[in-house]
Amino acid sequence: MKLIIGNKNYSSWSLRAWLAVKQSGLAFEELTVPILGEDWEERKRSAEELAPSSGKVPVLWDGEAVVWDSLAIIEYLADKVGRDRFWPKDDGPRAMARSMVAEMHSSYLALRRSCPMNVRASASGFTLSAEVKADVVRILTLWAEARARFGKGGPFLFGTFCAADVIYAPVVSRFRTYGIGVPGFALSYMQAVWEHEWMQQWIAGAEAEQWVIEQYEMPAAQ
Repeated sequence: MKLIIGNKNYSSWSLRAWLAVKQSGLAFEELTVPILGEDWEERKRSAEELAPSSGKVPVLWDGEAVVWDSLAIIEYLADKVGRDRFWPKDDGPRAMARSMVAEMHSSYLALRRSCPMNVRASASGFTLSAEVKADVVRILTLWAEARARFGKGGPFLFGTFCAADVIYAPVVSRFRTYGIGVPGFALSYMQAVWEHEWMQQWIAGAEAEQWVIEQYEMPAAQ
């Protein structure tokens, strides 16, 4: 099994796929490609490993099977190792977890565009637009409901680490980078995600990278 990811400092969807493979417990080879580098356009066209996704990362190869898109990767791995490893067992929390994951997958464009993931950066005095604030409020509302209703078994959204935490991990990174104020329950949740062993491994990898994508650095400098 081989997972192709983008720059760890910037690629939020790569982080999700990487955490998903770690959650599966399966052994895998990791290949990082520096997205948006000088030869990126040519590499996208010529690299056979990236062809199925038209050059987008992440891409998971498992023998002859190939899966791209982080949510598709989660579902593929859940089929392989058992869905209970990724999703809550009971109907109520599983329904909410799936809905939250789907909403993250398709929504929050203002947050994505204004606050690109940058693990290494730390912004000061960053001003949120009304649209970004609305995204933040919606996310915090969902986190609060998940924690209150289903989070008694541990520090994560549904108690134990699951697909919902995989999908919202880059949001935790964004909130930290841009100094977005959150209530105490959310701060505790973010700390649990940030201090997770796998997240710490990813952060170390991001900090060790030499690549810089200027268009993702500029927002953090405001």
